[in-house]
Amino acid sequence: MRDIRSQNTGLAKVSIHLPRPVGFRPQAGSYMERARTAESPSRYHPRSNSREINAMSHHSDATLASRVDRLLEAAFRACGLPADTARSVPASRPELGDLQCNGAMPLAKTLGRPPRDIASDVAAKLRDDAAFESVDIAGPGFINLRLSTTFLATSAEDQLATDDAGIVRQNAQRVLIDFGGPNVAKPLHVGHLRSLVIGESLRRILGALGHHTIGDVHLGDWGLQMGMLIAEIRRRWPDLPCFLPEPALPEGSLPLGMDDLQKLYPEAAAACKADPARMEEAREATAALQAGHVGYMLLWRAIRTISLDAQRRDFDSLDVHFDVLLGESDVQSLIPGMLDDLRRRHIAVESEGALVIEVAEASDGKPMPPLLVAKSDGAALYATTDLATILDRAKRDKPDRIVYVVDQRQALHFEQVFRAAHRAGYADGIELFHAGFGTVNGPDGKPYKTRQGGVAQLGDLLSDAIDKARERLAENTEVDDREALARLVGMAAIKFADLSSYRTSGYIFDPERMVSFEGRTGPYVQYACVRICSILGRAIERGAATGAIVVDAPAERALVLDCARFPDVVTSAAANLAPNEIADYVFGLAQTFSRFYNECPVLAADAEATRASRLALCALTRQVLAKGLWLLGIAVPERM
Repeated sequence: MRDIRSQNTGLAKVSIHLPRPVGFRPQAGSYMERARTAESPSRYHPRSNSREINAMSHHSDATLASRVDRLLEAAFRACGLPADTARSVPASRPELGDLQCNGAMPLAKTLGRPPRDIASDVAAKLRDDAAFESVDIAGPGFINLRLSTTFLATSAEDQLATDDAGIVRQNAQRVLIDFGGPNVAKPLHVGHLRSLVIGESLRRILGALGHHTIGDVHLGDWGLQMGMLIAEIRRRWPDLPCFLPEPALPEGSLPLGMDDLQKLYPEAAAACKADPARMEEAREATAALQAGHVGYMLLWRAIRTISLDAQRRDFDSLDVHFDVLLGESDVQSLIPGMLDDLRRRHIAVESEGALVIEVAEASDGKPMPPLLVAKSDGAALYATTDLATILDRAKRDKPDRIVYVVDQRQALHFEQVFRAAHRAGYADGIELFHAGFGTVNGPDGKPYKTRQGGVAQLGDLLSDAIDKARERLAENTEVDDREALARLVGMAAIKFADLSSYRTSGYIFDPERMVSFEGRTGPYVQYACVRICSILGRAIERGAATGAIVVDAPAERALVLDCARFPDVVTSAAANLAPNEIADYVFGLAQTFSRFYNECPVLAADAEATRASRLALCALTRQVLAKGLWLLGIAVPERM
């Protein structure tokens, strides 16, 4: 028998002063649901550099589905059939089997045989294998497979013995994820929520699969906006050391904080819009900054530091992590040489005084405008900076893939930039993806605004969710540190609501519903995991331990099969850049466990062996749920 405490699991550490019955060390991983490899419409996949994400997976028999597929392949070959279609999928009618194989149908036309005859031959081979309790034919040629209890038990024990809930690692690639995108001198707002939450989840998912990920916040820290701010500060505080003939800016000499900056910038922008003279001042300040004016550079660095310090607090609240904090300013020195190179090779051409790159392709179903990389006055644009950033990343990071987690409304922009990068040879051997996302909406279905009609700050949204969670927890007198728990539940509510819909879809921000412990919410899944920890904790107190898994009851079978799907789901989520697949899965697994717990007594089981088996199934479910939540960026409290 295995002692429960020997299981290598790990709940997120939180400052809740409660007994810790069982830990779960968050690790990462996944395995394939092979159902979809849908591409984002903004994924640029040039014919000369076409690689499917799923091709990165190791050929492995480490999972239940992969083992079944190997058996199917052997049976197909034993019948003299090609094995390309020998694949299993979850049964569409669970009462007929656990899995089904539809591989006979596509072979029928090629071989000139009825699909049911082909299926019958394959089924006869499969019935000789002890992995199957029954193999039946239905309809025109569906092969329904019911797995043996021994096969299921062995699969469950193998998965429980892993450190990462059965995740199968892929051939490692270097994947750079561009997410965040805040502007200097501005607080994070509701528009940044999805980029941060989705980007962090993708970072964890891809890292769990064995890829080397590099997260880059990509700051908006250059251009005219900085000139506007510098000119405004110079007007209001002309005696600052950075504006003197011998510029300096000692620490603490800037009379501004983030609250001041976020008020100052819109005032400066409004003044420039209303007064051409003020706009000219801003343009001159921008040109001087970009030319390396010592005082302006000192002021710019101070503004950047103040902004990043404030934004890091929101990053920390969301448990979002970046490996590098680079921005538009870091590639400005590359732009003149890049534009000269594009002109010299006739990739960029003059058009009405501007510089453009033609990116249209013969296969386009609708007009594709050229990419504008320099205006007629020579000024660079966002597209110029993005192209230079790809060039810089290719040289510095040497990524196999770059994933941009940016608003779906930027899809055309990224399609143009990606095509231009490949045409220029700046992204040879690199796959470029735009993982676009929809908007966070209010009850009216429109992008979320404050009651005053302004853009909601991210910190306010997080506070709203935490406040609602605190209200929900008010009656729970057993919690020693309600504030810490309210933060965990509030963050889970926000993240799960964001990630549980496919990223290109928008969703309604409703903190009241999000923090509910019932229904499709993050707290519901958190509670399921905490409930299992409580069961295992009580088992420890009674001296009970896990033991050999036995799969007898229908609810036990359903739980084992559901846990076994986890690695497939994670691999599919990575292939589709779709964390919602994991959110869907953990919610469903929490429901499956609830049915198991209601139908199969655990601590009150009649026999010791049955209790030990069911405790092992509880431990397996907890391992998978906690891992799945970690991949979504959601921490699991010790008690709720």
